[in-house]
Amino acid sequence: MRPKKGANVSEVQVSHEDKKLSSKPSKDKLSKAERRALQEAQRAAKSNKKAAASGVAAHVTGKPTEASKQPPQKKNVPLRTSSVPVSETKGGNQPSEKDKKKDIPHPRMQYDDKSRVEKAKKRSVVKQTEVRNRVELFRHLPQYEYGNQIHDLESKIFNHDSVHPAVYKVGLQYLSGDISGSNARCIAMLCAFKEAIEDYHTPADKIITRDLTARLNSYVSFLSECRPLSISMGNAIRYLKTRITKLPSSLSESETKTAISSDINRFIHEKIVVADNVIVQQAATKVRDGDVLLTYGCSSVVEMVLVYAHEHGKKFRVVIVDSRPKFEGQGLLRRLVAKGLSCTYTHINAVSYVMHEVTRVFLGAASIFSNGIVYSRIGTACVAMVAHSFRVPVLVCCEAYKFHERVLLDSICANELGDPDVIAKVPGRKDVNYLSNWMNKENLQLLHLLYDATPSDYISLIVTDYGMIPPTSVPVIVREYGKEHLF
Repeated sequence: MRPKKGANVSEVQVSHEDKKLSSKPSKDKLSKAERRALQEAQRAAKSNKKAAASGVAAHVTGKPTEASKQPPQKKNVPLRTSSVPVSETKGGNQPSEKDKKKDIPHPRMQYDDKSRVEKAKKRSVVKQTEVRNRVELFRHLPQYEYGNQIHDLESKIFNHDSVHPAVYKVGLQYLSGDISGSNARCIAMLCAFKEAIEDYHTPADKIITRDLTARLNSYVSFLSECRPLSISMGNAIRYLKTRITKLPSSLSESETKTAISSDINRFIHEKIVVADNVIVQQAATKVRDGDVLLTYGCSSVVEMVLVYAHEHGKKFRVVIVDSRPKFEGQGLLRRLVAKGLSCTYTHINAVSYVMHEVTRVFLGAASIFSNGIVYSRIGTACVAMVAHSFRVPVLVCCEAYKFHERVLLDSICANELGDPDVIAKVPGRKDVNYLSNWMNKENLQLLHLLYDATPSDYISLIVTDYGMIPPTSVPVIVREYGKEHLF
């Protein structure tokens, strides 16, 4: 009697399905039902034989088993609208909003959006005043008056509980310009975070990983108010937050802080110190006796390359190209001359006059984007284009942690504006004061850009801690670097 009962159940299921999904004559429906009923009876009999053989026949002789009902349901699955879960059909293959918010650094705020700017001012620690003569083309970037924020922040260094004193000190150094350069800024930020984490104590009603991430967010907001974050700093922050979220909840507070501190030390050692040593050894192989090497500004890794090649007995001459207003090349010139290198110093307006004797150009970079664009100090693109016109190879030395998956097409959408008063003054010439009262002239705007974008066409080779690659291989480094969960 069991097969007949199973057949009746299957007939009801099949007739219900066929009413919905089939438009064939009723004879066909009945014949399909009979065939499926026969198959159900055979499956039930076979399952009973197996159960009896294993000594559990009494457990399956009462009602048709679930196993006998499941095969028709599996058969009918393809006939339904879709076997994809509802969550996937609604959202598709796109990442969730939480995953999108994890990317650091977030897209920089557009400062021509008045409502967002007002909201940011209310919760900001650094009280800044917008300049009166704003450059219209760069209204989306922050344009503030300089000189009055440092004194105000120094007087309130111990009045802000939300910002650790070590982070506060680094922010002041960013604002005053005492710490500059991508590597130096990133190391100073990570060391400040490490000190803040060591002094951290979890509140009674908080979870350490979540509360610590919230604290870091407030520190990052303060540092970005002092000076916009660099790409390298953003990648380091992303790494640190990823490590915090992956810590097991079973760890105690002291163990968690020890683990985070060791992760910070490992990042600084592996991704900056060791990476620079690898770059130096690889780039030095491109230096030959009798070369005339040109560099622009002051890059710490390029300086290490030149010193390393000189210490290994290679005979070459260095041409240092510099520009206003920072004149970073002067400090590089002093250090290289003190180590016994033969150097020539000139300004960027004379780069075309010295390029004919140059054999190679070594440049540093603040960041490199996935389309091969080199983002570096203002003037780098000019030097690279002049070298390209003279058919001089251009080598860029850059650590892999400065690479970013974004695409950059120009130096207008993403850039940083410096103090316009600096370019209005001429060092050592107090008599040249034609722009001393430029703020009172409404029809005069001074633009002081800090970075520019060098197209990949003008770059011959990029020297990284992953090896020497052409600009077209930057996406490969971004992909391989992402495998290490450091992006």
